[in-house]
Amino acid sequence: MTELQKIALVTGAGSGVGRAAALALAEAGYVVVLAGRRADALAETAALLPSGRFDAAPTDVTDPASVSALFETIKTRHGRLDALFNNAGGGSPATNFGDLTDDQWFGVVNVNLNGMFLVARGAYRMMRDQTPQGGRIINNGSISAHAPRPGSAPYTATKHAVAGLTKSISLDGRIHDIACGQIDIGNAATPMTERMARGVPQANGTTMAEPTFDAAEVGRMVVFMAGLPASANVQFVTIMATKMPFIGRG
Repeated sequence: MTELQKIALVTGAGSGVGRAAALALAEAGYVVVLAGRRADALAETAALLPSGRFDAAPTDVTDPASVSALFETIKTRHGRLDALFNNAGGGSPATNFGDLTDDQWFGVVNVNLNGMFLVARGAYRMMRDQTPQGGRIINNGSISAHAPRPGSAPYTATKHAVAGLTKSISLDGRIHDIACGQIDIGNAATPMTERMARGVPQANGTTMAEPTFDAAEVGRMVVFMAGLPASANVQFVTIMATKMPFIGRG
């Protein structure tokens, strides 16, 4: 009997850890649906993937209609979904809580929480209704799901919320063989973390450069989580730069 081709969806696939995860999944044999707002960035990622191992689908994760269209595309072109790396997200410049604007707050919440919900729900429904039933949802949390950086209230609040969303999906998904886990990343080397080399604010009021690690290691972890049998799940995992000033604070 021919084994079914496994289909994975990666949001925020145009750069950073999304691109790293897409590359790793494609190399592991998945056909990867690349989702993101910018078609040109998705094309850059697609150019790095093996031929026949990708499908680009420009998507705004904050727009319910756009997310619905994404899953209609996956259903039409591939017929099923085996894994989601729910990765799209962003932050705002470090801002003291009292100085945050409405736009800063809602801009981060719309992507990091509302977008995370919309994509996870679409994947859940598809995995629930397909035959054979089931699949795996991997949410991208952050070190900030455990402890904040100074001036990061919108980002930190959403990443704490993602942890609650992960637990709820994991619990509700059991009956449908849908496993849900979370990967919390600290200082993967991406365009978003280039500022680390210049120095970032610390809890004691100082500014300090922080080490980073190769984002390809995040991709390897996503492949490991996605490849587990239905009987096993990585509920939460933290992958971070070994010398990142996180453990030992306080």
